[in-house]
Amino acid sequence: MIELIANNFVPVMFAGLFFFLLTGIPVAFGLAATGLIFGLIGMEAGLFSTNLFQALPLRVFNIMSNETLLAIPFFTFMGIILERSRMAEDLLETVGQVFGPVRGGLAIAVVLVGALLAATTGVVAAAVISMGLISLPIMLRYGYNRTLATGVITASGTLAQAIPPSLVLIVLADQMGRSVGDMYSGAVFPALLLVALYIAYVLLLAIIKPKWVPALPAEARIYRESNGASGHVSLIVLFVACGLAGWYWSTIHNAVMGPWLERSQPAATDEIVILSLTVSSLLALLLAIVNRVTRMGLLSRLAEQVTFVMIPPLVLMFLVLGTIFLGVATPTEGGAMGAMGALIMAVSRRRLDFKLLKQALDGTAKLATFVMFILVGSTVFSFTFNAADGHIWVEHLFTGMPGGALGFLIVVNILVFVLGCFIDFFEIAFIVIPILVPVATKILPTMMPGVPIDAVMIWFGIILAVNLQTSFLTPPFGFALFYLRSVAAKTAYQDRVTGETIPAVKTGQIYMGSIAFLCLQIIVLACVIAFPNMVVGNIDKGPQIDADKALEAFRMPAPGQLAPVPSLGMPAPQAGASAAEGADAADAGKEPEADADDPMKALLDAVKQDAGGKKP
Repeated sequence: MIELIANNFVPVMFAGLFFFLLTGIPVAFGLAATGLIFGLIGMEAGLFSTNLFQALPLRVFNIMSNETLLAIPFFTFMGIILERSRMAEDLLETVGQVFGPVRGGLAIAVVLVGALLAATTGVVAAAVISMGLISLPIMLRYGYNRTLATGVITASGTLAQAIPPSLVLIVLADQMGRSVGDMYSGAVFPALLLVALYIAYVLLLAIIKPKWVPALPAEARIYRESNGASGHVSLIVLFVACGLAGWYWSTIHNAVMGPWLERSQPAATDEIVILSLTVSSLLALLLAIVNRVTRMGLLSRLAEQVTFVMIPPLVLMFLVLGTIFLGVATPTEGGAMGAMGALIMAVSRRRLDFKLLKQALDGTAKLATFVMFILVGSTVFSFTFNAADGHIWVEHLFTGMPGGALGFLIVVNILVFVLGCFIDFFEIAFIVIPILVPVATKILPTMMPGVPIDAVMIWFGIILAVNLQTSFLTPPFGFALFYLRSVAAKTAYQDRVTGETIPAVKTGQIYMGSIAFLCLQIIVLACVIAFPNMVVGNIDKGPQIDADKALEAFRMPAPGQLAPVPSLGMPAPQAGASAAEGADAADAGKEPEADADDPMKALLDAVKQDAGGKKP
């Protein structure tokens, strides 16, 4: 029996892990138990040395002191504070008023608010539950198709997985050993593409199925002027003016920020975009404040409401991401700044009390503990897995598949997609990613010759992030579906506005609503795979160093030879040098005379004598 296990150790180890998971034991404990049990079996079989786990305490300590993972509780705390301070309620009401007059306006408002909540909270549960409680009753009240209403809410909530600052991007960056800032930069365009596809789908339904997405009736539009005007003209003028200000900043960004940051190279595109949006948002907020204080009446009620509700979270998001992209702050420091900004916003809205703060701290502690326990369990598992050369076994498994690098990507995405139907993205990240990364490092660079390996792995990470986003919508265990199910009406109820009886929301309607948006996510995934420049084009590659030349410059000399001094980028002497410099150059080939007690001369003499077989 022992011999059978020894010959098939890695497959048997995976079977043991699945057994523990099927028993219902928590994933963290299942991983740790699998690693410890099979480690002991390997010791008894003579496969491992008895000191296999001696370095384990040090690895666990390193996990607990990982500064990158410290960003997770900061961003989680920020998200909970913003969600519990009813920011989502204000956003949905305001954006719904803006887009309400057009067909599909409420659905578009849900998508945009979902994107904004994703960029500020980064928590799927908070986004889905908030929009399910607030927007779903309104959409049902005014006759929205139920499958579309539930689908757009669940899909918009999952944007928190793809839009920076995303918790999944932080975890993937840590597990892959790559920069979180580069992961954020690479995820920007795919995330915006996904938001655009959601909106395009709603607009398409407004054309071919207008009854599915009715406009908001006139009596439901509350932000009107005294003369009956809607106020949209004022909002458009404000938007255009601030947009022009942002565009002007983009033209002078390098001239302003370059000297301040002591940087000679042009800034990355995502950095310019983020800071331009920040300038636009701050200008809009300033104009709204001046208008309210002076009572000049330059802005409509709608424009003023949109500014005061939407701009503060936008500014917070842009400042957090902007400092990270600028290199001024690490993701952990950016998360801490975001958490402090969320507290300030909650205090300014007079919605922060001790109960809310306690709930936020409690939720943050639970999530952080959950992540840490899974990471510790996966570390124990990886100890035994790597000791059994499991990474080599996995590499041979994937390299033997047809299709080369493309075949590897297809198989990996199918694997992650299937796993996402049953387990959480944290568990997938900590179990699967460390196994796939060594194989991807060897296989994927062949698809993009000349591209730095770091950029290739960032691309691979974004592919996995987009794939993991689908896990929230895939039955039978799509978490976003369960979040909405927990707050959607389970029985018929009487609407408080119209007085009509609204039928209950069925579970099948929630599941059916996710299919169309799941297909859109798969389309974005295919685009990221087919067009890698969507990701790597946003990464600042910086100057590349030739490793061979660097090693050659610092190579030890042969016995009896003096080591060349690396130039370190210093310019070579020119033809017009001084006479003294010319004399020094003429004597360069001669060995300088030194005092008898020169220690460097004595050392060189000793080396020469040893090379000649003489004793000093």
